Amino acid sequence: MPQLFILTLSLLPWIPAFLCGVTTMEEFAVLEGQSLTVPCHYEPQYASYVKYWCRGSMREFCTSLARTDDPHLSNPAVDKVSIFDDPVHLVFTVTMNDLKVGDSGWYMCGIEIGGVWKADVVAYTNIKVIHGMSVVSSHLSGEEGSSVTAEVHYSVRYRESQKKWCRSGDWSSCLLSGSDGSYEDTSVAISDDRTGTFTVTLKKLQMRDTGWYWCSAGQQQISVHVLVTPRPTTMAVAVTSPPRQSVAHLPPPKPITKEPWSIHSHILESLLVCSSMLLLVGLAILARKMWKLHKQDPLLRQAKEMKARLNGYSDDVGDLQYAAVVFPNKETY
Repeated sequence: MPQLFILTLSLLPWIPAFLCGVTTMEEFAVLEGQSLTVPCHYEPQYASYVKYWCRGSMREFCTSLARTDDPHLSNPAVDKVSIFDDPVHLVFTVTMNDLKVGDSGWYMCGIEIGGVWKADVVAYTNIKVIHGMSVVSSHLSGEEGSSVTAEVHYSVRYRESQKKWCRSGDWSSCLLSGSDGSYEDTSVAISDDRTGTFTVTLKKLQMRDTGWYWCSAGQQQISVHVLVTPRPTTMAVAVTSPPRQSVAHLPPPKPITKEPWSIHSHILESLLVCSSMLLLVGLAILARKMWKLHKQDPLLRQAKEMKARLNGYSDDVGDLQYAAVVFPNKETY
């Protein structure tokens, strides 16, 4: 039982570090000669506490490099290591400049708590300083006619090396920086600041510029992909549209239904006139025939009527129609 109590007391100082404390990224990789800024986030109750940055994997053997209570002002642009606390956003940042491969190792963000039974609140991170190259973005995209820029970082040992920009698979396309670290033509511009960064700008992009490229410094190479998108064509459609003011001068449209009806009415009138004329002619012909019939000889008309009656008799009458009619002469008596 006494042993358990002693173990509990020994672990008590480390409880705050697990419950609530400070956090940061577990690992950073940076090129040799470059700078690195590490953010260390903490809980609100530690806003007024002293923050520090030290090198080592154990608090007891951690070498202090910067503290927020240091009377000397920290200048991130000049000092090898500088620290800045922002209690409003609950973060303090540490900046390390001109890193060397020997600077690789474990570091610690710490908040000084003080007291016998309370341990400092800490978070560990591993920094790896390497030599080589890196690119800010390995995939670039731009519209046809525009420009894109590839930003490449290199380690300190490649500061004096010649920089190249080549199209992948075509060695004859390689463009090299001059003695002053620059190159420029109508389509490509290379600029080396000789401090760890060089840029390659592709100007007046064309669709055929889409593809893979690689840039190099010394024996180091890194790939970059360029995508050129077509230029929008919406402006051409707007130009071809007719102006609005011309519509105001157009005459009002004619009614569609009245014109065919007027044509049909003319046709009907013509048909009625022709029918009336034909009717009048027919009546005149009929009247003429009736008149002629009325003027014929009464005897001839009586003979025709008798012939018609004889034609209606039965067969037993015989051929009476062909018999001769004898009229007696009174003078023979």
